[in-house]
Amino acid sequence: MDKFLIKGPCQVKGTVNISGSKNASLPILAASILFDEPVEIKNLPNVRDIDTMLSLIKSLGFKLNRNKKKNSVKICKTNKINTFAPYSLVKTMRAGILVLGPLVAKFKKATTSLPGGCLIGARPVNFHLNALKKLGMNYKIVKGYIHASTKSNLIGKTIKFPIISVGATENAIMAACLATGKTTLKNCAIEPEIKNDLTSFLNKAGAKIKWTGKRTVEIKGVKSLKQVSYSIMGDRIECGTFCVAACISQGRLKINGFNPKLIKTELNLLKKIGAKIDINENEIFIKGPKKIKNIPLIKTKEYDGFPTDLQAQFMALLCKANGKSVISESIFENRFMHVAELRRLGAKILVKQNKATVFGSTNFQGAELMSSDLRASVALVLASLVANGMTTINRIYHLDRGYEKIEKKLAKIGVNIKRISK
Repeated sequence: MDKFLIKGPCQVKGTVNISGSKNASLPILAASILFDEPVEIKNLPNVRDIDTMLSLIKSLGFKLNRNKKKNSVKICKTNKINTFAPYSLVKTMRAGILVLGPLVAKFKKATTSLPGGCLIGARPVNFHLNALKKLGMNYKIVKGYIHASTKSNLIGKTIKFPIISVGATENAIMAACLATGKTTLKNCAIEPEIKNDLTSFLNKAGAKIKWTGKRTVEIKGVKSLKQVSYSIMGDRIECGTFCVAACISQGRLKINGFNPKLIKTELNLLKKIGAKIDINENEIFIKGPKKIKNIPLIKTKEYDGFPTDLQAQFMALLCKANGKSVISESIFENRFMHVAELRRLGAKILVKQNKATVFGSTNFQGAELMSSDLRASVALVLASLVANGMTTINRIYHLDRGYEKIEKKLAKIGVNIKRISK
């Protein structure tokens, strides 16, 4: 099992290019199931979750032509489609559930394993199932599998989600594209990966999707989608992670390939801790402060609030701040798993229920660490690059799920990092 060796302290300087968004790619790849015509996806990140989703789509009978060097894939429907999504492929990735809506909408049936992924909370699938049921899907759960079917086309309905759910919003939008009539979805998730990318991809292929309010979308069903070539947006969380890297290390970075308007909340917080930031259309210039200021309270919220996927990274940063900061986690109930490992580096963090109090001015010291989930893993990397001495981070396969060639990108901007393969 691979691990990272990081010798600190390091100061990041230079230019970094942001890869395609994992969280945008996964639903768009799942949506390729809706097509009779070929689909070409560009700017696809070479990360493990994408490998898993492509393996899943291939297992369903689709033909794939992937070019890793060009970060692209072409997906073609064949005459030998099956509708079984096995546990062996879905167990490591939450996004496996996203094939359910497209399979039922296109082929009238699906047998899909209940999903896995990071151990950061329950994340129940009932919101997906309830929405699809309202569109006409029948289902039962037997031995860990969702057995779903519909006798005819799904039928458009008005659905209000009881809570904001990214995955359920994506599943319902995709399914509604081929439903008969109009579907109105209310209280939707509006992450850029949905509102900007998934919607744009489907509309480019002939879908009729229109956002009529901040969290309301209307989908008029069509009979089929046409051939399309589409380029994925930059990765919002990777961009935020490298912004934090510049700040925690008193570094200076030029970040290419991401629209800074999509992370206004995060950039405003970094300005509050003392960062100097200039932005252009697809560029961010960020200079970390010599003294990091504390933030009294950060609360994770649905977009366009502060993202839970950057909570761990900001916690590592606030360990170096002058004074006390509080982080309130309101999205997932088990997302402070990185705290114990940050303490091994010398952090002083007190956790009570869903709040973490971070006592700043930490002088990180290198130690041996264990990754627990994707975003927690990268928080350990950020802390390690400013720690004194050598840090070993084990179980970095979590990082490989969502960050493309992160050690190569970090090495290029001044981080002393090595991957050790056993």
